[in-house]
Amino acid sequence: MERKKVLVLIPMTPEQKDRLCQAMPEAGFTHVPISQVTEAQVRQAEIILGNAPASMIGKSENLAWIHLNSAGYDPYIKEGVLSPCTLLTSSSGAYGKAVSEHMFAMLLALQKKLHLYRDDQKQHIWGEEGQVTSITDSSVLVLGAGDIGQHFAALAHALGARVIGVKRRPGECPACMDELYTMEKLPELLPKADAVVSFLPSTEETRGLFDRELLGRMKPGSFFLNGGRGDLVCTEALCDALESGHLAGAALDVTFPEPLPRDHRIWDIPNAFVTPHISGNYHLPETLRNVVNICIENVRRYAAGEPLQNLVKKQTKNASGAV
Repeated sequence: MERKKVLVLIPMTPEQKDRLCQAMPEAGFTHVPISQVTEAQVRQAEIILGNAPASMIGKSENLAWIHLNSAGYDPYIKEGVLSPCTLLTSSSGAYGKAVSEHMFAMLLALQKKLHLYRDDQKQHIWGEEGQVTSITDSSVLVLGAGDIGQHFAALAHALGARVIGVKRRPGECPACMDELYTMEKLPELLPKADAVVSFLPSTEETRGLFDRELLGRMKPGSFFLNGGRGDLVCTEALCDALESGHLAGAALDVTFPEPLPRDHRIWDIPNAFVTPHISGNYHLPETLRNVVNICIENVRRYAAGEPLQNLVKKQTKNASGAV
C-alpha cells in the first residue's frame, strides 16, 4: 500500500519525530519549517500537521486531514479553504497555562499601574501615579470557560477574587469559578465586574460583541482584557471608553485590526496595555511540548481509526478517519 504523505510543520526534536513515526509507521513524514513551506508541498500532502497557510490549501482534494498547532481555527473554516472530505482538528488544551498567565500578569500590572511606572521610567520621571486596586475581593468576569478560561479563573480565585464565568452553552460550574452563566446574562453581569477578561473565539455571535453600548454597561473604573480574538471588540469604542475615563484600563494581546497599524491611536493611550498576540506562541517551552503531544496522540488515533481529539470539522464524504 502506498505510504501516506504527511507534511509536518510543527517543530519537533529527534525524540519527538521518532514518537511520531511510531504512531503511524506506514506514513512518510516530511518536516518543513512553516516559514519555508511551499504551495506545492501543501497541495500534495494527504495529512498536514501544523498551520499551513490557509491561502495555500484551496480545497485540496488530496488533503484528508489537517491538525492545527493552534487552538483557534478561524481561517480554516472559511468557504473555499477545506474540501468537504477534509477533517480538521486543533491543539485546544495546549495553551491554558501560557495564555492565562500572560493575561493574568497584564491584569495585575494594570491594577498596580506598573505600565504607567514603566512609561515614567523611560522618561526618567520619579513620581506617583495615584491609587491602585487589588485582585483580592474583586469580582472578575471570565468570558470563555474552556481550558484557558479555567486556568485564568484558578489564578484569580487563588488570590481571593470572586470569579464569574460566562460560556456559550450551559454546563456544570467548574471548581475554579464561583458562578457560571450563559451569554444571555452578559449585559446584567457587566456592571458588577471589576475586570472583564475574554477568551472567546471569533464567531458570528462574538464579532463586534463589545460595541459602544456593551462597553458602556461595564462598571466605571473597571478593566477590560482580551486574550481571545481581536474582533470581539470595537477598537474605536474601546479607545473612547479609555480616554473618557469610563474604563480604568485595557489589556489586549489581540487587536482589531491585527497587526495593529503603527498610527493607531490606542498605542498612545496611557491606560492601554498592548502586546502583539504573543501569549499563545511557543515562548513558554511547555506549550510546544503540549502541542506536540496532542499532535502525536491524534496521529496514533488516526492510524488506529479511533475518534480524534479536538475535532472541529468532520468529513462530509469519505468519512473514515482510518488510514
